[in-house]
Amino acid sequence: MNDIPPPEGTRRALIEAGLRLFGQQGFAATSVRQLATEAGANIAAIAYHFGSKDGLRLACAGEFGRRLGAAMTAASGTTTATAAEARAELHRLVRGMAGFLLGDGGASEVVPFMLRELADSGPGIEAVYTGFAEPTHRRLCALWGLAAGTDPEDEATRLAVFTLVGQLMYFRIGQPVVARRMGWASIGAAETGQIADRIIRNLDAMLDADRGTVP
Repeated sequence: MNDIPPPEGTRRALIEAGLRLFGQQGFAATSVRQLATEAGANIAAIAYHFGSKDGLRLACAGEFGRRLGAAMTAASGTTTATAAEARAELHRLVRGMAGFLLGDGGASEVVPFMLRELADSGPGIEAVYTGFAEPTHRRLCALWGLAAGTDPEDEATRLAVFTLVGQLMYFRIGQPVVARRMGWASIGAAETGQIADRIIRNLDAMLDADRGTVP
């Protein structure tokens, strides 16, 4: 699902600096000098590796897609030829995405960056959409269609997949509220497992409803 290699060396340091500073301060409020200092690099390195600060912004957006895509690839199975296999694959991907978004798999920096991009209607949104969001959504729709016996590109199927992904994103964005209301000191591996279990139950109920198997 995602075989893009991670960035290395100075390029990696600059992307990580961009994710942190753009996410915390916003693109306009972050200077090239701040980025270079944060990365432990010289200012010219930004132009060398990305062409400009705008280029670094797009690279940060690409890193969001790469990290989430890598988590989904790691969780993915091998065969999805039957409805049961497609359902099992959706289960695995829910657990993989939950582990990434709520664990320590690299989401702590990329998610705030993307939320800032969404708030600012930044160009990173288009990069993530074309490079990751749309193809991943189509993949999930194909699995949903096979598992539920529906048209993968039907409007209802596409909306169902967005509903599934939305549940996962809420638990990432609303972590402090969820932890406080649940009486959890934090959301660790055990709590993430409980969340994934609940979302999978919701997923199964939605698939069964689409298949017309709900009593």
